[in-house]
Amino acid sequence: MDRDILVWGAGAIGGTVGAYLKRAGHDVSFVDIVPAHVATIRDPSRGLSITGPVDAFTIAAPAFAPSEVKGKWNRIFLSVKAHHTEEACLALKPHLADDGYVLSLQNGLCEKIIARIVGPERTLGAFVNFGADWLNPGEIIYANRGAVVLGEIDGKMTPRLAKLHEEMKLFEPEAIMTPRIWSYLWGKLGYGSLLFAQALGNLGIADCLARPELLPLWRRLAGEAVAVALAEGVEPLGFNGYDPKAFRPGASEADARRSVDAMVAFNRPNAKTHSGVWRDLAVRKRRTEVDVQIAPIAEIGKAHGIACPAVEGLVAMIHEIEDGKRALSDANLTELARMSAE
Repeated sequence: MDRDILVWGAGAIGGTVGAYLKRAGHDVSFVDIVPAHVATIRDPSRGLSITGPVDAFTIAAPAFAPSEVKGKWNRIFLSVKAHHTEEACLALKPHLADDGYVLSLQNGLCEKIIARIVGPERTLGAFVNFGADWLNPGEIIYANRGAVVLGEIDGKMTPRLAKLHEEMKLFEPEAIMTPRIWSYLWGKLGYGSLLFAQALGNLGIADCLARPELLPLWRRLAGEAVAVALAEGVEPLGFNGYDPKAFRPGASEADARRSVDAMVAFNRPNAKTHSGVWRDLAVRKRRTEVDVQIAPIAEIGKAHGIACPAVEGLVAMIHEIEDGKRALSDANLTELARMSAE
């Protein structure tokens, strides 16, 4: 008999969502590549602890390293970093029920990679913007609530989507399902470009976005993402203060300022002050998702004849930091603003 939910990647996003569903009584198992994290989750005396201002509780659940997984699951919630998507999909595919599906709880356009490997009919999309961080083995801080959106990649409103939506409301009561999941995913790419820019320096998200001299940079970064989305035939949708219409061609500086102010207001009270990208660079000293999440904006833009100098400059700077050739500094954003304006 197939089991129900396998969370592949028990970090900030997968660990938080999986813990909520496990606490609610669902059959949930976890997969992760950190041995100490796996051992802690499956230890009944320790378990996976969700901490922080939103909620605090601990659950214990079956947990495995990828090499230990046996059997099949009806649903696999994929929560690995975007650049590990293909490797993870190849590993999980033998463990997905024939009529099951993979749900992408990731940033970027990972649904395209998943669909290529497991099949589009076995792929569901999701957009999440809540704040969480992996702190230690068995400990994740759930810092702030945020948008959660679910959708079939072909836009259909199906019974399995409706069932998933009801279950996901156990985690986020305001979660929605949509026939326009790609619009939300492209919206997150525009917002994500701003978070990657924040990771170039040391100021937190709210303080970085609030720098008035950087408004032209925010307009260029988000504007490039919106322009490419429109060329792809997708009207990006906004969330939590980010309004793509404020950055589309022809939008005014005042429009952009209003959206930036709204994003600052959303992020200001959050316990998670810095982006996960910043944490990858400054704390965990590991490579980011930039090549799979942000670089595709410029790559797709080229196919439409759209230049994306701000995005390309951002990607280059992230790589320089990853390679130890550039230090984290708030001055990096001033430099990027100047470079992309030339």
